[in-house]
Amino acid sequence: MKKKDYIQGSLFEEDYLIRTLGNLASSPEVALTELVANAWDAGATMVDIFIPEKKGENLIIEDNGTGLTKSEFYKRWMKLGYNRLKHQGKKVKFPKGVELQRFAYGRNGVGRHGMLCFNDEYKVITNSGGKESTFIITTKSEKEPFIIKEQFFKSSTKSGTQLIVNVLKNLPKPENILEVISARFLHDPKFKVTINKNTIQLEEHKGLIFTETVKVGNVKLKIHMIDSKKSRKSTLYQGIAFWQSGRLVGEPSWIVGYNMVLDGRTKQAKRYSVVVQTNDLAEYIREDWSGFKNIKQLSPIFEKVDEVVQKMFSDIAKENIEETTKQIKSEYKKEYNELSPLGKYEFNEAIEIITINNPTARQDSVNLAVETVINLEKTRSGSELIQKLSLFSDEDIDGLNKLLDKWTIKDALTVLDEIDKRISVIEAIKKLSNDKSVDELHVLHPLIASARWIFGPEFDSPEYASNNQLRTTVEKVFKKKVNKELFINHRNRPDIVVSGNSTFSITGTVQFDNENGISNINKVLIIELKRGGFKLGRTERNQAVGYVEDFMNCGTIIGSPYINAFIVGESFSEKIQPIQTIENENKVKMGKVEICLFSQLVDSSERRLFNLRERLNKRYENVSGMELFNRQEKLAL
Repeated sequence: MKKKDYIQGSLFEEDYLIRTLGNLASSPEVALTELVANAWDAGATMVDIFIPEKKGENLIIEDNGTGLTKSEFYKRWMKLGYNRLKHQGKKVKFPKGVELQRFAYGRNGVGRHGMLCFNDEYKVITNSGGKESTFIITTKSEKEPFIIKEQFFKSSTKSGTQLIVNVLKNLPKPENILEVISARFLHDPKFKVTINKNTIQLEEHKGLIFTETVKVGNVKLKIHMIDSKKSRKSTLYQGIAFWQSGRLVGEPSWIVGYNMVLDGRTKQAKRYSVVVQTNDLAEYIREDWSGFKNIKQLSPIFEKVDEVVQKMFSDIAKENIEETTKQIKSEYKKEYNELSPLGKYEFNEAIEIITINNPTARQDSVNLAVETVINLEKTRSGSELIQKLSLFSDEDIDGLNKLLDKWTIKDALTVLDEIDKRISVIEAIKKLSNDKSVDELHVLHPLIASARWIFGPEFDSPEYASNNQLRTTVEKVFKKKVNKELFINHRNRPDIVVSGNSTFSITGTVQFDNENGISNINKVLIIELKRGGFKLGRTERNQAVGYVEDFMNCGTIIGSPYINAFIVGESFSEKIQPIQTIENENKVKMGKVEICLFSQLVDSSERRLFNLRERLNKRYENVSGMELFNRQEKLAL
C-alpha cells in the first residue's frame, strides 16, 4: 500500500513501547536475563556485563556471538513481534569454529528491548560479515514505536554484539544480577556470564540447595539442585542437565529416559534446575552430543537420578510445610473454619501428606486435592477414605481416575461387589473342599448350591428355586421328607436334602401356560455333593441316572422339564464316562448326568471370570475358607 492510499496512520506516544513491555521495562533482573538469552540465541559462549555504580553512567553488555549484518538488523531487531522460529528455526547458529548444539530461547522478539528498562535510548554495536554496524535506537518518535536515530558502518574482522545504555532509571545491583543470571544459565558449562568481571561457579552458587553423590555400578554421579528464585512465565532451559566432563549433553529436560521427573508446567519446574555431573557416561553419548543413546544400560542411571531428585523435592516440601499449610488455610479459610476440631486436625495431616508425597504436583491438582479433603471431612467415613487415598500408588491413582471417567461410584460398586462375591466363592470352595474337618452339610453344600453359575452360565438365574411340586417329588423319590433338623437355615433353603453320604440341592424354573392357565416346571437342576474324600464311580453315576429317571416318571411334576444333574466329589474313576444323556421312550433327550470334581469347578468358574481370581490372588490369599464362607452367608441373609 502506498502512502497516498490511506489518510492517516497510527501515532505513538514516545513511551508506548516501554508501557507494553511489562516487567521487561521495569525489572533489571528480567531485562538483563532476557538480554543474556539473546546472546545465547546468537551462539555466544561468553557474555560480559558491566554495571555502573551510579546512574548517569553506562551499562555495557558484550557477547562473542554471530552478530548481525545491516540487513539482518533491519529485518530482525527493528521488527515488532519478530518470529524467530519462523525465520531462523529453533536451532542456534554459532560463529565459525564453534562446534556446539543449542536450542534458542527466543520466540516473540521481545527480549532485545531489555535496554529500555534503563533508558529510552541505547546503542547497538554489532559485528558480522566483515562489517561493524552501529545503531542508536530511541523511542522518541510519534510515528513509530522505536526508530534508528543514527547509524555508522566500518570494516571489522570480529563477530559479536555490544549493547551500551546510559542508566537513568532502575540501576541494577551487580551481586543480585549475578546470582539470578548465573542460576538461569548454569545448566551449560560452555556458556560463561561475567558481571563486572565476576563469575559464580556451580558449587559456590547461593541458589545451590542440595548436592548428593551417588554411584550406579561403575558410574559416579554428582547431583546438584539449584533454586533460581525468580522464575519466568515460560522457560525453556529449566530441567535436569547432564554434564559429561564439563560439557552439556543434549538439552536440559524434566523427562529423563522414560521417566517424567516433573511436570514442566508446575511452579517448581520453572523455579528449580538440576545439574548431574559425571565423567563416566562418554560411551553412551551420541556423536553430535545431541543426547544419550537409546540403550538399556542407562535405565538404572536415569532411575537413580529420578529417585534422588524426587527426594530433594520432598525435602523442600518438608521444609516449607508450615508455609504451605498456612497458604492453603488462607485460601480455604471459610471451609476450614466450618470443620470440627477433629476435622481440622485431620485436614492438617492430610495437607502434610499431600505436600510431602506429591511435592511436584501442579497447583490446580493440589487445590482439587484440598477441596476433596474438605468435602470428605464433612462426611462420616471421609477420614477413613482420606487415609486410604494417602497410601495409593501412582498406578492406583491413575486407575481410579480412569475408572471414574467411565463409571459412577454406584455402578462400579455393583460390579465389584458381584465380582468379589463370586471370586470369594471360588476361593472358599478351593480351600474348604480339601479340608476333612469341614461340615459339608452346613458349609460346603450351601456354598456350592448358592453359586449355581459355577456349573454354567445357563444356571445363573434367580428363577431357579424350590416349590411345592419339587418338594413333593423329592419326598416321593427319596422316600423321606426334607430333614429340617439337619439344616439350621431350612426356612430359607428348603431345597437341601440329606440322604446317606450325600446332600442334594434341587431347584427348578417355572413357565406359565397361557392356554390353560397352569404353571409348569420348565427345568430342574440337581446338585449332589458327596462327602469328603469320596471317589466317584459307575455306581454313583448310575444312582444319579436313576434319580433323574424317577423325577421324569414320578407323576407329580406337571410338564416335561429337562433335568440337569451334577455329582460333585473329590475324584472319580477314569474307567467311566463322566457325562451321560438320558432319553425317554421316544428317544427324546430329557436330561443329563455329569460327574465333576471340586477342582474342575474352581478351574472352569475361574475361566468364566476371565482369570480375575489369579490376578487378584493377594487379596484372598490370607483369608481363611471359613471366613470367605461367612461372608457369603451374610450376603445371603
